[in-house]
Amino acid sequence: MARPRQFDEERAVDAAMRAFIRSGYEATSTQDLCEATGLGRSSIYNTFTSKHELFTKALRYYMDVRTATIIATLESEVPVHERIDTLFRMLLEPKDGLPPGCLVVNSMIELAPHDAEVAKLLKRDYDRRFAAIRTALAAAQAAGEISPDKDPGALAHFVISSIGGMQVALRGGATPDTVRSIAQTVLQAL
Repeated sequence: MARPRQFDEERAVDAAMRAFIRSGYEATSTQDLCEATGLGRSSIYNTFTSKHELFTKALRYYMDVRTATIIATLESEVPVHERIDTLFRMLLEPKDGLPPGCLVVNSMIELAPHDAEVAKLLKRDYDRRFAAIRTALAAAQAAGEISPDKDPGALAHFVISSIGGMQVALRGGATPDTVRSIAQTVLQAL
């Protein structure tokens, strides 16, 4: 008879996610994952079968939580510039205690070019964020908040790319003032 699990799987995935954000996929060893989660190797492999499976669970978890927050922010009733600014402020004032960086951006660079499963997950998440931002921008355009000559789809890609660039800049040591200036430039472009 199999022994019941003696740990919270979601907490283990969250801890692994944080380790992957800090170091990336390749540089995070099984020992790093054991230390982060408090689990032994056998518990990790019995539960998740591989480092890659644990990573994809962590990536899905990260995207589900982050994208739900983004969508909720975009569906609020405040003017669209305030909604987009809130997304930018979330980068500079994280309330979730995550390490600097973005697991989505890191995964796009490190894994997507040669890992079809990760690329598919990232594409699905990108499409969700794009649709939410584009919808918010199109509604703002209909309400007269954004010029009618701007393409909401192009602006949505611009906002997503800018957020990714700001994540990279922060990870690379950019100051909060630098990132705020980037955010202000994006808001002016809307």
